[in-house]
Amino acid sequence: MALAIGVDVGGTKIAAGVVDEWGKIVAQLRQPTPAGSSDEVASTIAAMAQQLADEHGATSIGIGAAGFVDEDRAQVVFAPNLAWRNEPLKARIEQATGIPTVVENDANAAGWAENRFGAAQDARSAVVLTIGTGVGGAIINNNQLVRGANGFAGELGHFIIRPGGRRCGCGLRGCWERYGSGSALVLEARELASVAPHRAERLLELAGGNPLQVQGHHISQAAREGDPAALDCFETLGDWIGRGMAVIDAILDPDVFVLAGGVAEAGDLLREPVLKSFHKRLTAQGYRDAPHVRLATLGNDAGLIGAADLSRVAETA
Repeated sequence: MALAIGVDVGGTKIAAGVVDEWGKIVAQLRQPTPAGSSDEVASTIAAMAQQLADEHGATSIGIGAAGFVDEDRAQVVFAPNLAWRNEPLKARIEQATGIPTVVENDANAAGWAENRFGAAQDARSAVVLTIGTGVGGAIINNNQLVRGANGFAGELGHFIIRPGGRRCGCGLRGCWERYGSGSALVLEARELASVAPHRAERLLELAGGNPLQVQGHHISQAAREGDPAALDCFETLGDWIGRGMAVIDAILDPDVFVLAGGVAEAGDLLREPVLKSFHKRLTAQGYRDAPHVRLATLGNDAGLIGAADLSRVAETA
């Protein structure tokens, strides 16, 4: 049985695991992401991978990193939440462990996992949306990741959906993730609680009376209880996500959209308003089959599983 190591590197934690060829995690380690230099982060990844390789005999390493990864899957060109700028991560890990390594964007890795083992495994063409603090994405066409000329394809959160709109951390205005993300959901709820507290009594109760303390889990809890204000916030978020998906569909025509990431854990509280908005704006209605819109099935392990499988694919290519 071919075993591979997958590593999911985030701004606060590193998760590493041994994954079999069916996408099952055999063993797993977790550590806080070092707050120091890029060398410390790379050393931590190498040590975790080496421990797992020694214990389980895995023959390849895949790393999912939150950032822009070059076309050779070797360098992290830019990572917004880590001190990585043109970081030669593949070379560092291979030098430390002696094990062939592949580096991939974390959303691409998660999308690959959902396509291989999860919600999109029956699809030839899929778009996986990771909806969390921002919006990430992975595009799969004919069961291959679409990576683009520089390896940067799939940064779906940064197409302009509202010209001149809210400022984005990428430097532009009106990016989709400023309207269709978990951050946007919280912004909507806090604004509602500030300007219309009589409509947001339950949200304010959960937040200790302070509109600026409303968090995503408060909104989900209130919505599950049937609170109209919280449901309205999900309706607004779903409308923006559906708008963006209609644009993507007109360009890519996928079989399946998969809603992944922390916000998608709200389930049908999110999916239902997304579907309503998406179908309202779908091009060529009545003359085509609409793509399926599904919730992700692999949860927080998707990035780790996908990174491991991508390293296995590279090793056998």
